[in-house]
Amino acid sequence: MSLSIRNQIAGTVTAVTAGEAMATVKVRLQGGQDITAAITVDAVKDLGIAEGSAVKALVKSTEVALATGPVEGLSIRNQIAGTVTDIASGGAMSSVKVDVEGGALTAAITKDAVEDLGLAVGSSVVALIKSTEVSLSV
Repeated sequence: MSLSIRNQIAGTVTAVTAGEAMATVKVRLQGGQDITAAITVDAVKDLGIAEGSAVKALVKSTEVALATGPVEGLSIRNQIAGTVTDIASGGAMSSVKVDVEGGALTAAITKDAVEDLGLAVGSSVVALIKSTEVSLSV
C-alpha cells in the first residue's frame, strides 16, 4: 500500500502497555532514539504488535513541531534530535527536512517560525511529536 505520509522510520517495539481502550507502544528507532505511539488496543491486537515486533513509525509532516533544543515541562514525550538538511519556503508555509539517526523527518511549519527560530541548513533541532499523532505499520 502506498501512503502520502512521508515520515516513516523503522524500529523495534520495546514495550506495550495496554489500557481499557488505548495502549502506548514504545519503539526503539533504528538510530537508537525512542518514540512512543498511543494507539487503540484493537490496533495492537489486529496488527499483532508485541515486544520485539518490527514496525514503522508514521507521522504526518503537519504533526511535527520543531524546537532549537530539548524542551522541559512539556507533555510531548517524543523529542527526537536532528539536523536540518533542507528548507523549502512558500508564501506562508515551509517544509523543513531533518536528518535524525536512522532516518529523516519532514516538518510542515510556518515560514514565520523558520525565520523566528533562525533555522538554516545545518541547524540542530529537536522534532516534537505527540504520541497520539504517531501511527504504526507492520
